[in-house]
Amino acid sequence: MEDVQKEAIAAFEKHNVEKDVAEYIKKEFDKKHGPTWHSIVGKNFGSYVTHEANHFVYFYLDSKAVLLFKSG
Repeated sequence: MEDVQKEAIAAFEKHNVEKDVAEYIKKEFDKKHGPTWHSIVGKNFGSYVTHEANHFVYFYLDSKAVLLFKSG
């Protein structure tokens, strides 16, 4: 969990657009932990996903939610 929070903070520091934040997090996790990671960032969204066991995290940074999961 610490790793994803660190990457999310770095992403928010570098980017202002949610799509760019999500892309940054996804690419960093693909590099560090192998493919295939999916990242969703925003204020209002629902989700229903299939993920590998123990490869799902959902948390808030300020008012933005971050969903990261590995599938495939």
